[in-house]
Amino acid sequence: MSILDWLAKREKKSHATSEKLNIPGDLWIKCPSCSTVLFQKDLDANMKVCTSCNHHFRISAIHRIAVTFDEGSFDETDEDLTSIDFLNFKDTQKYEDRIKSARVKTALNDAIRIGKATLKGMPVNVGAMDFDFMGGSMGSVVGEKVTRVIEAGIDNGNPVIIFTASGGARMQEGIMSLMQMGKTSAALSRLADKGIPYISVVCDPTTGGTSASFAMLGDINIAEPNALISFAGPRVIEQTIRQKLPKGFQRSEFLLKHGMLDLVVHRKEMRDTLHTVCSYMSKGI
Repeated sequence: MSILDWLAKREKKSHATSEKLNIPGDLWIKCPSCSTVLFQKDLDANMKVCTSCNHHFRISAIHRIAVTFDEGSFDETDEDLTSIDFLNFKDTQKYEDRIKSARVKTALNDAIRIGKATLKGMPVNVGAMDFDFMGGSMGSVVGEKVTRVIEAGIDNGNPVIIFTASGGARMQEGIMSLMQMGKTSAALSRLADKGIPYISVVCDPTTGGTSASFAMLGDINIAEPNALISFAGPRVIEQTIRQKLPKGFQRSEFLLKHGMLDLVVHRKEMRDTLHTVCSYMSKGI
């Protein structure tokens, strides 16, 4: 057998083997917490929570709404609001192009969905941020939509529930993104004056200007287990103070222990917990 015949035979054998082992790559997923290899369908059935260690995977805004509120009850509003590149901002990529890419990737116009829904029959106003859209960053559209869902609560008198998952203020919009911190906080002040409950559900991660404004201003602040909640990240803090931070610093359980959260709730128990909290607080209106 010539060397060319041997190579051709080997290539044919290799090709046959690769075809035989051509298993779809989306059937399994490795848990980043415990390294258990999970069957994707089992993970989906368990609300994207690891069946081995209870690690809460990040989920999309629409998925979060689906597993929390009554089926088919969510009525989205203001979905057509879109960001404008008014600064003509460009780093490694034009801001306008980043927005377009994010829209294609997520099928969203920006990093939050808002609307009305029912929770075990109780009408509520809902906001849910989506980290997949530019890291859930808060720009003018996010700030405006958060304000609008709060104002909807002021108008209809129903509780406001907002799920946050954000890397903070969107740098591509400069001072306009930072202004959303004051804007959303002022709207929450008007909501509080009306005595209408606001429940903030802080998910992994919630950082920067989002955590420094509406995310931590709830009448009740709830978090999912082991969620990263911070203003500046732990690495930045360690480099600044030149000290090693405590284990679990800036995680849900640490913040609960130090009085910055009211509850840490498993995703499976979130629906029941929110209903109980809203029912109890609404009696005081």
